[in-house]
Amino acid sequence: MSRVCELTGKGPMTGNNVSHANNKTRRRFLPNLNDVTLMSDALGRSFKLRVSASALRTVDHRGGLDAFLVKAKDAELSQKALKIKKDIDKAQAATA
Repeated sequence: MSRVCELTGKGPMTGNNVSHANNKTRRRFLPNLNDVTLMSDALGRSFKLRVSASALRTVDHRGGLDAFLVKAKDAELSQKALKIKKDIDKAQAATA
C-alpha cells in the first residue's frame, strides 16, 4: 500500500534527524493516514478511502465528500477518487 492520501495527494517527505552533536541522518516524515468510510449524499452510498487526518478535517469543513470533490483538483486525486468525482458530477447533472 502506498503512503499517499487519496484525496489530497499528500505523501512522504524527507528531512534530517539532527543529534545534539549536530550529526545529520536522513529520515522520512510520513502522512497521518487513516482508513475511513465517507458517505456521498448525491450517490447515496459510502466509499472506503485512505485519507490523511488533515484531509478529513477539510472534508468536514467543506460540508462532506461531495462538496470536497467538486472543489478538488483532478491532479491531486487518486484514480478511485476521480471515478467517485465523475459519478457525483453525473448524478448532480441528472438532478439539475
